[in-house]
Amino acid sequence: MRLPKIELYTKILIGLILGIIFGIAANQFGWTHFFTVYIKPFGTAFIRLISMVVVPLVFASLLVGTASLNDIRKLGRIGGKTIFFYLVTTAVAIMIGLILANTFKPGEGLTKETQEQLLQNYSDEAQSKIDSALKKPSLTQTLLDIIPQNPMYSLSNGKMLQIIFFALLLGIALTMIPADRAAPVIKFFEGINDAMIQIVNLIMELAPYGVFALIAAIIGEFGLGILGPLAKYSIVVLVGLILHIILTYNILLKIFTKVRSRDFFRGIRPAQLIAFSSSSSSATLPVTMECVEENLGVSKEISSFVLPLGATINMDGTALYQGVAAVFIAQVFGMDLNITQQLTIVLTATLASIGAAGVPGVGMITLTMVLKTIGVPLEGIALILGVDRILDMCRTVVNISGDSTCATVIASSEGQISIPERE
Repeated sequence: MRLPKIELYTKILIGLILGIIFGIAANQFGWTHFFTVYIKPFGTAFIRLISMVVVPLVFASLLVGTASLNDIRKLGRIGGKTIFFYLVTTAVAIMIGLILANTFKPGEGLTKETQEQLLQNYSDEAQSKIDSALKKPSLTQTLLDIIPQNPMYSLSNGKMLQIIFFALLLGIALTMIPADRAAPVIKFFEGINDAMIQIVNLIMELAPYGVFALIAAIIGEFGLGILGPLAKYSIVVLVGLILHIILTYNILLKIFTKVRSRDFFRGIRPAQLIAFSSSSSSATLPVTMECVEENLGVSKEISSFVLPLGATINMDGTALYQGVAAVFIAQVFGMDLNITQQLTIVLTATLASIGAAGVPGVGMITLTMVLKTIGVPLEGIALILGVDRILDMCRTVVNISGDSTCATVIASSEGQISIPERE
């Protein structure tokens, strides 16, 4: 059941580097169609294989973990810590983004010609994002939607918050009925959980090839040249993401755990590479759970609750990017956001992350909500769509790093972590 640590990381890294090289070549020599039609499907198949096990793995592991607690108060304590952690780190991420955007003013470096060209090239795509965001339910409705009307529908459609809610409720119910009747159900789902982990191990043998296909297709389609006109904006976002990992997560690890930062980041490297390649927290979830349990020693009881919840509501990287993007678009349009508007960004982006799907591109939809709240023209989204896919890859790495940090901190606070000995 143990993931090959260094070997897996090295293979995936080689696949990533080769993907970048071949992607650049494809973009330069006009091979984009070949890579999109014949290479990208291998990457898509890899993501689908991982996504295939997400729902059964989350449901089974969460149910078993909850049923094994035998203490509803303990579940409430862990849940409260987890949600508090996610909300606080999300707010911190947004503030880092706002500070950088206000300091370096990336929107002031965009020429009028570039602005008009970007607005023209991406106006249709921007409008589709705006339309999707305007259809998004209110916060109250989002919270009500956590309760599934039909659990089978939720399971078959991957409604993660509803799945988590039902698994928790069923797990609690199993602790309240006679042990002899609960035991067969728990044993059954323990078997499902173990089987899903074995499937993840098998799928990970294909990871280097999947990563290569995904990266080569993305770089081949978009190219690195797209970063040119928006270099200042892209650099501010990337610096913010790096600072959030180095400062926020490192400080939390040092204060609340005995896990060394070097060991922590070495332990989650395979998950980070899959996150970078797939741009999806949900698709990376099975790998994140395996890395956190096997490499960091976090108990299944903690990881099976904290990580699925994080893949759904914890979007630190996305929130930071939204802070930078909102200020950038406002600067391009000559708007000076006051302190009230910027605090509104913090609040809106934090709340918008709740229930946001951990899939590629969701950040653009929640950004629309933020812009609408502070009165910035929504069509400004077209300005940043060109680099969104590449930045999405980077911010997903931060998202799953935050999930892993939370699991490690919560496990340490509950005494449910066993740090593996290093060879």
